Amino acid sequence: MPLTFAKTGEENFIKKINGKDDTKRFLESLGFVVGGRVMVVSELGGNMILNVKESRIALDKSMASRILI
Repeated sequence: MPLTFAKTGEENFIKKINGKDDTKRFLESLGFVVGGRVMVVSELGGNMILNVKESRIALDKSMASRILI
C-alpha cells in the first residue's frame, strides 16, 4: 500500500520504492530505504511530514505515493 494511505502516528516499514532510477536515488539519499521505518507525523495541504531515521522530511503526496509500505 502507498505511504499516502498510512495513518498519522503509525509506524510502518518500507517494502518497495517505485519510480525511475533518479527518483529512487533521491528518496534513498533522504533515508527512504527498503526495510527502513517511516512514520507520518502530519499532513498539510497535499504535503506529508514524515519521520525517517530520526529526521523529519516533507514530501508531496505524488512523491510519497511511490513509497510502498
